[in-house]
Amino acid sequence: MPSNAAARSRRCPLCGKPRDETYKPFCSRGCRDRDLNRWFDEGYRVPVDQAPDGGLDSDRFEDE
Repeated sequence: MPSNAAARSRRCPLCGKPRDETYKPFCSRGCRDRDLNRWFDEGYRVPVDQAPDGGLDSDRFEDE
């Protein structure tokens, strides 16, 4: 019997439907394209510590 982690890995990360091997890890072309669109629209971001002026905090102290 597969474990819970194995069963979840066979689901689409966007909608939870069973994934299709053609579009894995997604269930369909629609979910695959929606995920790609999120990347293009910067929906996925890596958190960064920024100063109020838009520069990085580490940039402030280089000249001092």
